[in-house]
Amino acid sequence: MTLPPLLQVAGLNKRFGGVLASDRVDLQVSPGEIHALIGPNGAGKTTLVAQIAGQLASDSGTVHFGGTDVTHMVTHRRARRGLVRSFQVTRLFKSMSVLEHLELALQATQGRTFSAWRPVRADRALVESGQLLLTRLGLAEKHAWGVEQLSHGEQRALEVGMALAGRPKLMLLDEPLAGMGLQESETMTALIAGLRGEVAVLLIEHDVDAVFRLADTVSVLVNGHVIASGKPDAVRRDPAVAVAYLGSQEPR
Repeated sequence: MTLPPLLQVAGLNKRFGGVLASDRVDLQVSPGEIHALIGPNGAGKTTLVAQIAGQLASDSGTVHFGGTDVTHMVTHRRARRGLVRSFQVTRLFKSMSVLEHLELALQATQGRTFSAWRPVRADRALVESGQLLLTRLGLAEKHAWGVEQLSHGEQRALEVGMALAGRPKLMLLDEPLAGMGLQESETMTALIAGLRGEVAVLLIEHDVDAVFRLADTVSVLVNGHVIASGKPDAVRRDPAVAVAYLGSQEPR
């Protein structure tokens, strides 16, 4: 039996003056799938993700998540329903350790109270949950490190972990491989691949090789409009994609 879409975007539009950043966008993400959104610089990918996450109001169109119309729902309410995102620029707290970042995220999403009289370390379940996440991220041995001691790739992994702490249904990942070397890219790719079937992912990424290795579905955005969407091999062979995005060359 085919499950209904987890995310369904229909006719989404967003204009900035004379620029149509989102142009009648239709997009679906199924439960547990990795869905890649690719396109040239300026295609409107980040704008679209901001509309889906609720940080940017749409001029028209609808966003349904988990069968509920969330088009006009504020960001934090979408997040509590399981729709979370990461950003292109790393956003971490310099004064906090690696484990403390995850503990904070877990507190915020598990309905725990913030008590001035009870130290977080006394909450064994919270600490253990944070340590399990650290192991999954490959950061268990660096739990006490400050975030500035981490490499760029490790910081990006920590951000993914903070999103996972909220037990999301859908993660919107905006260029998680940006600025990484080969080894860090492989590590992040493996982390994202491990989410398949557990958490749906809408992935914006310029690393085409990684995209076609990871994605169950690929959608191509050009000038704010989806010109192709489907299985990676079909999208790879689409003449419109080759001309508009890949410079008349198929991805390797």
